[in-house]
Amino acid sequence: MADVPPVEKIPEAKKERFDKLRSAFISKYGKEPDYFARAPGRVNLIGEHIDYCGYAVLPMAIEQDVIFAASSNEDGKISFSNLNPIYKEYECNVSDITIPKDNPQWYFYALCGVKGLMEHMKITTARGFNCVVEGTVPPSAGLSSSSALVCCAALTMMQANGWSLSKQELADMCAHCEHYIGTEGGGMDQAISFMAKHGTAKLIEFNPLRSTDVKLPFDIVFVISNSCVQANKAASSNFNIRVVECRIATQILAKSKSLEWIGIKKFAELQSLLLATLDEMIEYVNQTFHKDPYTKTEICSILEVTPEELATTSLSENTLNVESFKLHQRASHVYSEAKRVIEFKQTCDLNSSGTIEKLGQLMTASHNSCRDLYECSHPDLDNLVQICLKSGALGSRLTGAGWGGCAVSMVRAADVLNFLSKVRDEYYLKSEDRSTKILESLFATEPGAGAAIYKL
Repeated sequence: MADVPPVEKIPEAKKERFDKLRSAFISKYGKEPDYFARAPGRVNLIGEHIDYCGYAVLPMAIEQDVIFAASSNEDGKISFSNLNPIYKEYECNVSDITIPKDNPQWYFYALCGVKGLMEHMKITTARGFNCVVEGTVPPSAGLSSSSALVCCAALTMMQANGWSLSKQELADMCAHCEHYIGTEGGGMDQAISFMAKHGTAKLIEFNPLRSTDVKLPFDIVFVISNSCVQANKAASSNFNIRVVECRIATQILAKSKSLEWIGIKKFAELQSLLLATLDEMIEYVNQTFHKDPYTKTEICSILEVTPEELATTSLSENTLNVESFKLHQRASHVYSEAKRVIEFKQTCDLNSSGTIEKLGQLMTASHNSCRDLYECSHPDLDNLVQICLKSGALGSRLTGAGWGGCAVSMVRAADVLNFLSKVRDEYYLKSEDRSTKILESLFATEPGAGAAIYKL
């Protein structure tokens, strides 16, 4: 039998929260919800900005999540209402879904999940649903709030129509359909949302999608701290510029090795074709690229294409006007980060003397690479990471797309309370604005469960 998302009873410990959502649904629609759909956020422990390059990542689901209270309808309408009044309501027909790529709204992500599932099922009409949404994943914090919305909406639509898709099929579909909003991600967020298992992190590999449990040391805790700098990856081109820089670097490397470069778009694919190790790929990068930014004219000359051809072979819609590309830095980050993920998994598997110190070193090295080579950090986030390290973290790094958002720190279990106190004093209480957000911004977490349907 396919590994489908489970249908479960509401946990007793969560009953109060579900009852509140149920009451809001009854107040809005005048009837009981038929079911609840839940999709978790995630924290990526290591492996940043490499999933869309074809490399494995190592995230875990977190307790924070998105929940839809929903009931299906026969008129083909989708009605979204959010428990948080700052998010406006929205309604449309399932056969007429439009997702603009500018000025993204919260419900656009939910529409991605619905539209993607309908296209996956190869249908144009279906049953709709009414829903009330509640989320506890901090928005624009690098904890996958947007992908949790996508996954939860797809799960709700599947349940409304009585379809049955495996976790892997849903993860693949949701990874693709988030492109509707203009984000060219790689699939990590959606994979862990569906495939997570309580108590373990996951090594997520791609092409084909597969997951492996990673047992973390028992005497450490991961602490998430939000820099309180919001970064919406769909609202700027920063994220997609990095995707394109990686694509162009892949193609130039492929051409330098006399390969048919036009169809090669991911670093992992290139490595496989060259039968090379990650260390050898890092050496190829150093041999091929200079460290100064490349102009579009220089890239066209190397690839022997016109600007118009480059737009077709390498660029994306919102990077057509970019004129400068940092290729050496981006390629160096991806190959070194891919190597760190492997070392992290191997270190967890060995679980020998010095394991947690080694894991901490890998996490901190990952942050330094994100900051210096991929340039996806933020001064406040860099400051937060340094405070976490000074407060006793064995390792600390940005998590998620970056340009703000959260840090994840690995802390000895015995030191957690002292660590939380020091970070609170040194980062949050030093700012009047941040001091009001401590409760939702600084917390310890453990590996959580994946997406599920809940029945009353």
